[in-house]
Amino acid sequence: MRRPPTAPRSTGTDPRPEEPVRFSGVREVVRYNWPLYAAGCLAAGAGLALSHRLPGPAAALARAGAVAAAALLASSTAATWWVYDRSELRTFDWLEELLPDGPGEHLVLSSGLDEASRPVAARWPRHPQTVVDLYDPALMTEGSIRRARRHVPPAPRTLPGRHDRLPAATGSTDTVLAVFAAHELRRTDDRHALFAECARVLRPGGRVVLVEHLRDAANTALYGPGAQHFFPRRTWLRAAAGAGLHPVAERRIGGLVTALTFTPAAPPASLPVPLPASTITGKRPAP
Repeated sequence: MRRPPTAPRSTGTDPRPEEPVRFSGVREVVRYNWPLYAAGCLAAGAGLALSHRLPGPAAALARAGAVAAAALLASSTAATWWVYDRSELRTFDWLEELLPDGPGEHLVLSSGLDEASRPVAARWPRHPQTVVDLYDPALMTEGSIRRARRHVPPAPRTLPGRHDRLPAATGSTDTVLAVFAAHELRRTDDRHALFAECARVLRPGGRVVLVEHLRDAANTALYGPGAQHFFPRRTWLRAAAGAGLHPVAERRIGGLVTALTFTPAAPPASLPVPLPASTITGKRPAP
């Protein structure tokens, strides 16, 4: 059960930001992932150039490769623009649907790029917030997250943490928010450890809200091979189940992002202890 909101006690960010806050848009995403976009442009250009030098079938194959590379660049860029610049992801209205009473006392987890804590604190300024940065360069080795971290450093008073040791007491938290943070843990054991920690810090009836792209048909169609960076739904359901969490709500955001909400499974009802025969019959057992 959630505790009633108290006065602000944020250990992450100022509860009322002075300027609008939103997720990185397509410009920032391209900036963080510029080697991939450069490789796509190079592949399209090389295919087109080769098509003028190769004979018949080989030229057609080179042109087809160039068209495919250009189409993938266009579709992934358009999808990113729609989700991060235009969709409801930016407003956090979807979170109000998942948490009608607000997040209560909550943790915001990030893995090098925290773009959730400030808008959440601005929307629920009286709900105590703690921001935890899980970034570990030994585990999160992709260049995009390193570039993003340099561009958007952790907010003041952000607490350092580990995926297997969150800086929160057992049963002390109403909600854990992991917005585009958990997928940076590429190893199965690390993701399972994170969910186990989330379950540990939750109060009874608490919630874990996981926001991620899924490796599904829509994301694969638009991002092509890039969708391999996303995990399928079953990966997250398995990690949650291993920590004793079960899904209670799911929300599609912008057609390509999914918010999954989990809560601790209710403990099984204890079976009644059978009464001795003497209690039922009123007779004392034979010596």
